[in-house]
Amino acid sequence: MMAFFWQGALLLSLAASMSVYADMKLDCRPDFVTVVWTESRSQADLSLFRLGNCFPTSISAREAVFSVDFNDCNFRRMVTGDQLIYTNDLTYISPPDSHILAFTHPVVCAYERPKDWYPLIYDPVFQTYGQGDLVFHIGLMNDDFSGPAESTSFPLGSFIPIMASVAQKTHQPLLLLLEECVAASTPELQPDSSIYPIITNKGCLVDSMISRSKFEPRQKSSEIHLSLQAFRFALGEQVFIHCTLVAWDPSGLDNTKKACHYVKEQGWELLDNPSYSNLCDCCESSCKSRRMRSIATGKHGIVQKAVLGPLTITDVNS
Repeated sequence: MMAFFWQGALLLSLAASMSVYADMKLDCRPDFVTVVWTESRSQADLSLFRLGNCFPTSISAREAVFSVDFNDCNFRRMVTGDQLIYTNDLTYISPPDSHILAFTHPVVCAYERPKDWYPLIYDPVFQTYGQGDLVFHIGLMNDDFSGPAESTSFPLGSFIPIMASVAQKTHQPLLLLLEECVAASTPELQPDSSIYPIITNKGCLVDSMISRSKFEPRQKSSEIHLSLQAFRFALGEQVFIHCTLVAWDPSGLDNTKKACHYVKEQGWELLDNPSYSNLCDCCESSCKSRRMRSIATGKHGIVQKAVLGPLTITDVNS
């Protein structure tokens, strides 16, 4: 089995400046990978690096090291032609007021596909949408968000794990938000469609006011995880979740670009920085946009419509 070894500095718009300060070494082995990130800037907190959802295996004064199995850390596996490819993202989570910006670096290991390897016969509910140099995904996940869901049927009251992500390629680092999500019984929304509101008002998880639905802590800026409690809507029928995804400048959060959920006995909380939860104060009134302009082609972000489904919500008492 032959591996292609990748190493280098950052992609994205930070590539030229960041390569002065850091370097990544990648050692792809048959069943595991070792990633060594060397950082020369003393103000960088190496404990804030993540490989997928994994913390560093070890940390020294200048290096963050990951030595992990491909079955861990949310590695994605893909077969193209004669190659078996594992991909992941090395992410730096920038603390508030840090001079070092958050960023994401791709990690890729490619092998000759074993002759006796065949993909599982399962087609998960996972949609992909492309726009420019960004690729959006939305899908149903298993309970710990480590892989695709094994079933599209959810008992009433159980959790429906949903992950949305954006592959940024050469784009500047972006924060993924869910601006709006509604459930409907049809794959296309019509003016007379019966809907169940989930996220409204520019990023307010309104369903969390009457359920245990919540946004899960963010592992990286390009992904958002939603634990949605299965609701009483179109029970036993096909349900489609229609969402508006927004990839946005992480420094540009305001009351129209946010992710808020309701915490019982506390009130509305901002996912990405609870100390700024006042951005959620409008969730029970109207979160108005500032000056109207198109953001689909603007420098701050890109909007993408997406549909997840079909899935089925079942009544355990019926």
